[in-house]
Amino acid sequence: MDVVVGEDGLARPAWADGRGAHGELLRSYYDTEWGMPVRDERGLFERLSLEAFQSGLSWATILAKREAFRAAFAGFDPDVVATYGEGEVARLMQDAGIVRNRAKIEATIRNAGATISLRDEGGLPQLIWSYRPDRTPTPRTMADVPTTSDESRALARELKRRGFAFVGPTTAFALMEAVGMVDTHLLDSHRRGSSGLWRADGMPVEDGPRE
Repeated sequence: MDVVVGEDGLARPAWADGRGAHGELLRSYYDTEWGMPVRDERGLFERLSLEAFQSGLSWATILAKREAFRAAFAGFDPDVVATYGEGEVARLMQDAGIVRNRAKIEATIRNAGATISLRDEGGLPQLIWSYRPDRTPTPRTMADVPTTSDESRALARELKRRGFAFVGPTTAFALMEAVGMVDTHLLDSHRRGSSGLWRADGMPVEDGPRE
C-alpha cells in the first residue's frame, strides 16, 4: 500500500504526506481541494490551464506558482485572457513568477477564446462534465492509478475539435481527477469518496448530479 499515515492519524498518498519542498502546500491541496467537484466556467478554465502548464513539470511547481498565474491571467477570466495580444505574451514571457513557455502561454489565450465560443452550446462545464464515466477507478497503490481513460481520450479529442490546445488524454485525465469527475484517491486514503459523487467502491452516488 502506498498510503502514509501522518501525525494527525490520517492516511494520504506519499506525494501529499507533507514532507519535502512544498510538502505543506501539497498536503493542504490534497486535503481540501483535489478531487472536489468544480462546475463553474472560470474554475474549470483555471484548472485546465494549470494542467496544461504542468505538462512535463511537477504539480508542486505549478501549485507554488498558482497565485502568480492568477495574477498573470486576470484570475483566469476567459473574457479578459482572450483579448491578450503579442504585448501581453511578451510581458508574460518576462514574468518569472509563472512558467515562461510561449507555446503554453499562447495556448491559454487560445483556450480562453475557445471557452467563450462554447457558451452558446451549453458552455465549458457542460462539455467537460458530459465525459464523466459510469464508474471510477479503485486504486489501492499508486501503480493502480491510471493516467488516461477512454473518457479522457474522447474529451481530449472533443476539446481539440473545439479549438483547444495542450489538451492531450493525460492532461484531460488529470483535469478529470482534479475536478472530481473521477475519484483516484487510494482506497485507504482518508479522502476516498469525499467528493460526494462517488462511493468508495467506485460506483456513483445515486442521487449525485451527473452533469
